[in-house]
Amino acid sequence: MTARVPGRPAAAQDLRDLVRLRRARDQMDRDYAKPLDVPALARVALMSPGHFSRSFRAAFGETPYGYLMTRRIERAKALLRRGDLTVTEVCFAVGWTSLGSFSTRFTELVGESPSAYRARRHDEGAAIPACVAKMYTRPVRNGEGKPAPRL
Repeated sequence: MTARVPGRPAAAQDLRDLVRLRRARDQMDRDYAKPLDVPALARVALMSPGHFSRSFRAAFGETPYGYLMTRRIERAKALLRRGDLTVTEVCFAVGWTSLGSFSTRFTELVGESPSAYRARRHDEGAAIPACVAKMYTRPVRNGEGKPAPRL
């Protein structure tokens, strides 16, 4: 996963890198609506952009960009479920600058358009703890658009 520092055990170096990668991932979680790019996130992780991208994918199973897009879609779903914002307002609130790109990506990951998602009732999961519901409603990159299994 990383270039080894002479005299340091490999596991210790991997652990340090993982801590740095988590720091960058935490920034994406906090600042998902802001314009974030790989070079800025790599600086947070104290890595070069190329090394950061490779290490992030190895550690978390997806690219930094893919993770950020998934985070934005998760937040968009929460805002659309509330129903008090238009699709356009949600689009801009979660960091997209193009309604068309947002709608396309949302449809790819969720399986329905943002408008259809907003119009649908979302009270069927009210009795499920939020931590479990999040696991089943998180957009999935492989198998995009497939509905989550029913509990």
